[in-house]
Amino acid sequence: MTHSAPVIAIHNLHKSYGDLPVLNGVDITAPKGHVIALIGSSGSGKSTLLRCCNLLEDSQDGEILFDGKPVLWAGAGLDRRPASPAQVRQIRTNLSMVFQQFNLWSHLTVLQNVMEAPIIVQKRDRAEVEEKARAYLAKVGIADKADAWPSQLSGGQQQRAAIARALCMEPQALLFDEPTSALDPELEQEVIKVIKDLAAEGRTMIIVTHDMRMAADISDHVIFLHQGRIEEEGPPEAVFGAPQSQRLQQFLSAGQPHATFANKE
Repeated sequence: MTHSAPVIAIHNLHKSYGDLPVLNGVDITAPKGHVIALIGSSGSGKSTLLRCCNLLEDSQDGEILFDGKPVLWAGAGLDRRPASPAQVRQIRTNLSMVFQQFNLWSHLTVLQNVMEAPIIVQKRDRAEVEEKARAYLAKVGIADKADAWPSQLSGGQQQRAAIARALCMEPQALLFDEPTSALDPELEQEVIKVIKDLAAEGRTMIIVTHDMRMAADISDHVIFLHQGRIEEEGPPEAVFGAPQSQRLQQFLSAGQPHATFANKE
């Protein structure tokens, strides 16, 4: 059993857009090897919270720690910004994000997309990066698409390429922002299988998702956000199997397939 610092720890985080509060005192801990699922209705603050994790969004109050080290801030309130550009680069290198819309570069082949950041940002050896990139494309099931252009891939294949690109950075944690919501159901299953395989490997992940079945199957801890606050949280069998708050009960009954736990270890 490890007692090392969590990969990501957030304490009392507040985030507003002008006068509009989006996050109101949120606490999250992502221990190494754990999968955290963020669920909630649109506008609840899920994606904003994820973007605050890797400093794509600035928060106004609260603490963010990466691997036990706090983010250094300059200014206060709406003027608060990270104080160290070098620390921001280091955090973003170690927290690879997979977006809803793939965000592949159209002028690069799939292999070049996967190799670009490790070579340019991390200054790693090209031959070593290419070997890793091809291995990760094989891991996500699209080794044969290495020389294809993103436009030649299906949505599911593009998202799998985006996951391979994130993995090639050799990050300490993966952040997924609605990774399947832009896909039709058949292609969605391709991506879910990859994410499940990563969870089974013990990867540290924070996943914003609308897919309650995936959240139930792969997460160690589920957080239900409502109006910028954590309304309820706990292990998936408790959150999905015996929700306590009325708001969570309403959310889960609003058309989501009923989660099952028969295969949950």
